[in-house]
Amino acid sequence: MRLTEAEGKAEFAAAGIKVPRGVLVDGPGKLEAAFTGIGFPCVIKAQVLSGGRGKAGLVSVVRDMDEALAEGKRILAHPAGVPAVLVEECVKADRELYLSVSYDPRSAKGLLLVSAEGGMEIEKLATVDPGKIVRIDVDLAEGIAPRHAKGLAYGLGLSGQAAKSLADTATKLWGVFRSLDAELAEINPLFLMRDDSVVAGDAKLLMDDNAAFRHPEYPVEGRPYESETARLAAIEGIPYLQFDGDISLMCAGAGLTTTVYDLVVDAGGSVANYLEFGGPNYRKAVRAMELCLANAPKVVLIVTFGTIARADVMARGIAEAVEKWKPTCPIVVCIRGTGEEEAKVILEGIGLEPLMDTEEAVARAVAAARAGGTRPGKGGARPAKEGARPAKEGAR
Repeated sequence: MRLTEAEGKAEFAAAGIKVPRGVLVDGPGKLEAAFTGIGFPCVIKAQVLSGGRGKAGLVSVVRDMDEALAEGKRILAHPAGVPAVLVEECVKADRELYLSVSYDPRSAKGLLLVSAEGGMEIEKLATVDPGKIVRIDVDLAEGIAPRHAKGLAYGLGLSGQAAKSLADTATKLWGVFRSLDAELAEINPLFLMRDDSVVAGDAKLLMDDNAAFRHPEYPVEGRPYESETARLAAIEGIPYLQFDGDISLMCAGAGLTTTVYDLVVDAGGSVANYLEFGGPNYRKAVRAMELCLANAPKVVLIVTFGTIARADVMARGIAEAVEKWKPTCPIVVCIRGTGEEEAKVILEGIGLEPLMDTEEAVARAVAAARAGGTRPGKGGARPAKEGARPAKEGAR
């Protein structure tokens, strides 16, 4: 679950991290009062979860009331669907830094990252100039200590009050990260001010969906999501990530799903969505396929390896899903594990060829996508409406 910038900054402020003065506005009629209270110049930021807001025209600096009202109304009416905007004071900073807390899966520790290049995508910086990134591992049982926080500051060459400000903010960000069961807590940019204080220019908080029950303050219902499909998947409890490719992944097992994603990309294909229906969701093939078809993919690629989640049970679910949704795009299936002999019979019975090799399945899916597949028609899957069917033709 990802929080909006406004929600993230509210969490930061509650933890003692300094943020710019701001007002959340959920309708055009409230814009003028917000601009009057914040003053000019100020910045208007769409509260959406998609990246690249600036490039999409969803962030705007305004300098007077006429310009502000016009821009505020434009952003709120944007076709992307903007439920609210954050009206915030402009911050005059001396420097922009980057600061984040996440996990390092290889060491099974917390990971503190800081960079002198704020505002950039950290992934790009790690490639082009990794020497500008300082990273420190933190034992999760022991937690953050002064040596960790100070190590970040000194690693950037900061000293005096600037070093103290960064160390203090890193410590508080760690607290937010742990208290919210977050997978990522990021400030980019982190403004270093002339008086050597720091201000969080942005807020990115990604919470672990499995810990949602511990945070009723952020209910799944009524929250913004990257897509309607992502919202419905969250309500269903099915792990889902939205992308913009043309091969829809429907896999059982998080590790397997990630591996299949990498194999697709390595083979030159592109992924429409990540959907993992293993574990407690392995009986939800009908709902899972509905969510996949909502992307109008060129291909649905199904890869599972069942042990406790039996292959034959998943195959029956897939057969039921094909019967119910009647997808017109090709479906490539590789189902292995407990009960795979019966699974093979079930899949052949509905006209699907059960493959035994994951890499072969990926190669076929990528080839089918390049060939164009057959997209569902305009009456395609609409998971927001109960009982909607993707198409009338039979499954391939």
